[in-house]
Amino acid sequence: MKPAAGVTTWTLAAIVARLGGEAQGEARCAIRAVAPLKNARAGEIAFFAQPRFRAALATTQASAVILRPEEASRLPPGLAAILTPNPYAYYARLTALLHPPPRHTPGVHPSAVVESEIPASCHVGAGAVIGPGVRLGERVTVHAHAVIGADVEIGEQSVIHAHVVIYPGCRIGARAILHGGAVIGADGFGFAPDFSADGAGAWVKIPQIGRVVIGDDVEVGANTSIDRGALEDTVIGDGVKLDNQIQIGHNCVIGEHTVIAGCAGIAGSTRIGHHSAIGGAAMILGHLHLAPHTEISPGTMVMKSLAEAGKYTALYPLETHQQWLRNAAHLRRLGDLARRVAELEETLAKAKKD
Repeated sequence: MKPAAGVTTWTLAAIVARLGGEAQGEARCAIRAVAPLKNARAGEIAFFAQPRFRAALATTQASAVILRPEEASRLPPGLAAILTPNPYAYYARLTALLHPPPRHTPGVHPSAVVESEIPASCHVGAGAVIGPGVRLGERVTVHAHAVIGADVEIGEQSVIHAHVVIYPGCRIGARAILHGGAVIGADGFGFAPDFSADGAGAWVKIPQIGRVVIGDDVEVGANTSIDRGALEDTVIGDGVKLDNQIQIGHNCVIGEHTVIAGCAGIAGSTRIGHHSAIGGAAMILGHLHLAPHTEISPGTMVMKSLAEAGKYTALYPLETHQQWLRNAAHLRRLGDLARRVAELEETLAKAKKD
């Protein structure tokens, strides 16, 4: 039930036929865009998912709203709606429907360097480089100045944005999206100390001979780096979503459908269970295991393995600089205070015996 060519609007009935849910009110209501409840106007649809926006729901000028069935009684009179158990996810799918990605245009730009045989359905942009032995699936898009190293495999319908670098031998699954500047398969940080007792010597580089293996439906943010394994592969499971400027060290395994926010750092050989969520700027030390369904708050330093699912936080609350100085002074004396408390407890225990 997609609109005819050149028509940019969808009726509520057509949306429900494509995405599911239940239409309530005027099913012929025409929708051309998604907008916030507060700012939406006629011809736009908003979504309501959190109680704090109930005032905005009562006054919205949107033509329709996406919300849960149990919230339908809160709709203003005459406002059309789509009822669905998960309004936020429905909003995401509807936005993709109303704003489809640019049309895929097969072909190879004259300035591209292609040293492999690739399907005719693929697009290779200006200045892109595709090395020997590369295998691309159908309808892969490689944007301008991306570099695909030798023997790389990329699954169908994946999109490699401008200036992405994929080092030799790595594997990218189907329908992956790698945003600009991402680096897949650079050497992991591996150096063996070779120093004598007097301090002379040097760090010896450990060859990184593993790969990066990325599953299907993975998205990698701009300027994110995923290091190749030293001996084993670094593995990113199906459905993983990585934000911008993340560092994932060598030999890490990121479980399926895990999400990691920007500027997080994960040291080598750490394993994160499936369906986990890592907050922005979180730091996870190496050789740790995190259970599936683990949630790490933003800015948290994880220094030990976490065997049980749950939410973990290691943050110090924000305060003024003067308050921080006073509290820091107390923290420096905690060891002495603990010793004195232990001595007092011992003294009291002896007194009770006497």
